[in-house]
Amino acid sequence: MKVYQSDEIKNIAIVGSSGSGKTTLAEAMLYEGGVIKRRGSIGAKNTVCDYFPVEKDYGYSVFSTLFSVEWQDRKLNFIDCPGSDDFVGGAIAALNICDTALMVINGQHGLEVGTINMFRYTEKLNKPLIFIINQLDHEKCDFEGVISQLKENYGGRAIPVQYPVSCGASFNAVVDVLKMKMYQWKPEGGVPAVMEIPDSEKERANAMHLALAEAAAENDEDLMEKYFEQGSLDEEDMREGIRKGLLSRGMFPIFCVCAGKDMCVRRSLEFLGNIVPCVDKMPKYKNTEGKEIAVDASAASSLFIFKTTVEPHIGRVSFFKVMSGTVKVGDDLLNEDRGSKERISQLFVVSGQNRLEVSELKAGDIGACLKLKDVNTGNTLNGKGVDNKFDFIQYPHSKYRRAIRPVNESDVEKLSELLGRMRSEDPTWKIEQSKELRQMIIYGQGEFHLKTLKWRLENNEKLLVEFSEPKIPYRETITTKARADHRHRKQSGGSGQFGEVHLIVEPYVEGVPLAEFYKFNGQEFKIQSRDVQEIDLEWGGKLVFVNSIVGGSIDLRFLPAILKGVMARMDQGPLTGSYARDVRVIVYDGKMHPVDSNEISFMLAGRHAFSEAFKASSPKILEPIYDIEVSLPADCMGDVMGDLQGRRAMIMGISSEKGYEKLSAKVPLKEMSTYSTSLSSLTGGRASFSMKFSSYELVPMDVQEKLLKDYAATQTAE
Repeated sequence: MKVYQSDEIKNIAIVGSSGSGKTTLAEAMLYEGGVIKRRGSIGAKNTVCDYFPVEKDYGYSVFSTLFSVEWQDRKLNFIDCPGSDDFVGGAIAALNICDTALMVINGQHGLEVGTINMFRYTEKLNKPLIFIINQLDHEKCDFEGVISQLKENYGGRAIPVQYPVSCGASFNAVVDVLKMKMYQWKPEGGVPAVMEIPDSEKERANAMHLALAEAAAENDEDLMEKYFEQGSLDEEDMREGIRKGLLSRGMFPIFCVCAGKDMCVRRSLEFLGNIVPCVDKMPKYKNTEGKEIAVDASAASSLFIFKTTVEPHIGRVSFFKVMSGTVKVGDDLLNEDRGSKERISQLFVVSGQNRLEVSELKAGDIGACLKLKDVNTGNTLNGKGVDNKFDFIQYPHSKYRRAIRPVNESDVEKLSELLGRMRSEDPTWKIEQSKELRQMIIYGQGEFHLKTLKWRLENNEKLLVEFSEPKIPYRETITTKARADHRHRKQSGGSGQFGEVHLIVEPYVEGVPLAEFYKFNGQEFKIQSRDVQEIDLEWGGKLVFVNSIVGGSIDLRFLPAILKGVMARMDQGPLTGSYARDVRVIVYDGKMHPVDSNEISFMLAGRHAFSEAFKASSPKILEPIYDIEVSLPADCMGDVMGDLQGRRAMIMGISSEKGYEKLSAKVPLKEMSTYSTSLSSLTGGRASFSMKFSSYELVPMDVQEKLLKDYAATQTAE
């Protein structure tokens, strides 16, 4: 493959809902571009893009896959993205890296929630967008219905460039209203016959041609003036108007394909080669300091690693975009994130697992290299004289979690190592070794996302693992004031242990001052604050520790030991062993012994006194509450709402947005364990959701009683 310049390179992400035919379209593009000699299929498990064993086993894309096609003296880099919401990380990375999105729509299903969600990502990233309606040969294909949906949602910006003469089993021809020609295929597809538009289609074709010309003219004042003067535009002018419309998102051209029969794929590639903007015409990326980086092949080199995989018999493969400069074989680069030096020993242009070695790649191009020593996804590699760092990909919050453990306990270290490596491949997996829960927690986008991780561990790494429902990180707090004292005394020959601590606990509320007097059982206690320590707890909330000792009843040197004892019980709360938070502790009196008092004595006395006071202060358990947002079809709203209410959810609002319903709610984390699976079942896979932590709230009394009983049972068992 020749070395392409920045003004000859186009980067395109193929996105859409699961089952829309993206990988089949990619296969047809590779065939038409001469990269492969024979088209594979999903059923035969021999496509270029779905080459990992887990993808062949599942029958759908799990990873985003890079491939390149040379077309009309242009290099078209494509990234075929997974359609399932569980693997959205690959699609988001691809949309950030690429300059244009190709949205594939299943002609029988039309706009699905996945399509709409992907559109929102393109909107957020301000990426040019082209719609491709696929599977026109399906008996339930409704091309006009899909066009109506697109018009309803995106208005006049959605503009057809082609339409099928007929859909279903008889599909074999489209009318192209940009070229004003009809393309017709034999049953095997491939190269079409280019024909004049038949009389039966001329009226419709002329009307759609004028609509396309008007839409193209609206993106440029000179073209609009020309359109008004002439009543239309020639093909070259329309191309220019469409190109400008793409860049401004002023228009979304609509194309037709039957990828499975390789019909209209060649014409789609021709359009992409002619009209989609090259990388040098796209908005500049910014580094972490906010500086715009020009796509300049003569500048110092910067590479951004957007994907990492580990492939059998090869090892680590790092996929990158050349953000600036020219990268060559033999270049020495500095990893700006990790401080390590890397040598580029080989460069590849990639099509799935097929790699073509090249000598250099220019700014804006996408490629891969093997066996970099210390490089992870998201790292930036720089040449001499530049210190760029990029961090522009924002991945979604996790929404599914499971505790994971190896079947063989001796494999814990190996599991941690493998999970760390897999996390570097897919940043939407998150791993936490929870000290609080005493579990290793793996977070992902959904049940199938984690199922894939388990499949890879067991089939690729031969490491058997078990998933279980993770414990909930509850919090404990108090709601009223209480007083307690405790004397620790131990005598066993020689020096003994003695410490006595008197303290008061009360709820800590920001801005509420310490009182001067406290009254318990008719007895009044005057508080004279000597010292106040406000401790921000690493698990959230505060502990405020007040020294109100008068008359030297406890030596100041023992106060840190008392605080240590209190913190020990904050770390393992008296009710359920969960972290405690938002408590003010006032140490106001005590006793010590001139010989037997020491730090351990006061630590134990402080811990027991705090525990007794905590239990007497109407303690409550708090549970984590998450904000969730569900995007779903209107006909599923009743079932989804009923399911959420059964999960103790508080519905916060319902709204309609461009073809789907959006439901917002607050739900306890405890109730979200199986939500991903349930939502998919209730909506036939047509809904998606996101969730993020909101706050801690009091659990209902019946839930608290059950938690207390369960904890008491575990303590008794131990």
